[in-house]
Amino acid sequence: MKMSIAALLESALLSTLPDEKCSLSHTAHKLCIQTPANALKREVTALIRDFRFAGHPARPKLVPPSKVKSRKFSTEEGYAALLHAVCHIEFNAINLALDAAYRFRLMPEEFTRDWVRIAAEEAHHFQLMRQRLQAFGYDYGDFAAHNHLWDMAYKTAFDPLLRMALVPRVLEARGLDVTPGMRSKIAQKGDEHTCAVLDIIYCEEVGHVQVGNYWYQYLCAQRGLEPQALFRRLLSRYDLFIFRGYVNIEAREQAGFSRFELEMLENFEQSRQSDVHNWRLALQN
Repeated sequence: MKMSIAALLESALLSTLPDEKCSLSHTAHKLCIQTPANALKREVTALIRDFRFAGHPARPKLVPPSKVKSRKFSTEEGYAALLHAVCHIEFNAINLALDAAYRFRLMPEEFTRDWVRIAAEEAHHFQLMRQRLQAFGYDYGDFAAHNHLWDMAYKTAFDPLLRMALVPRVLEARGLDVTPGMRSKIAQKGDEHTCAVLDIIYCEEVGHVQVGNYWYQYLCAQRGLEPQALFRRLLSRYDLFIFRGYVNIEAREQAGFSRFELEMLENFEQSRQSDVHNWRLALQN
């Protein structure tokens, strides 16, 4: 008996086995492709399970971000740790996409199709990065990692507008900023195979952020909210930074951020940093 998309997504989301989670994600995507428009079976009356954590293996050990050990890129172990960090981000991204499709099932069917497709692409990214890690004699789980991405998913589980605003548009969009610099360092090391994987990830991540932007705009319009003003308020409320270091304006524009919005956010971040600086000075005095 063919599983419904809701049951399939739940199984994939709660799976603790990376290979199984990836396989189920690809299966869900195939089901979406094979199902005609407006005929995707999502039991909208079925109970949506509430859980603190998505399925993840016993390893890697999850620790607070401040407890993740810093290693030198120039060492073999340090390089493997970098690849492992990217691998872990992609694993979390699978869960984030699966959860969006599973949890917000009252959204239009196209929303579900978008995030199921993204889950399959994230699974492919994870598999590619895991292969690169294995090529250097390590595997996923060999280094400690943090769960910051999933923590934000849990905080926004009650509202798709919050999820679209703070996960694709903030946390995942940071990948567009940091990937070019990371690729440059890896290219200098001569690891062309990993560079090729990063190129695939970067290209598809632009599309993922674009999907988040589209549905954020959709939900704002549906609720009669001004998207830019709301986004700025949410950044303050959740104490999230937007710009730190290099900002990939071109990629963010391709992903659906307007030039005006980017300038507004940049001014917002500069103001926030100034406020923090003044606050520290006040404490010193």
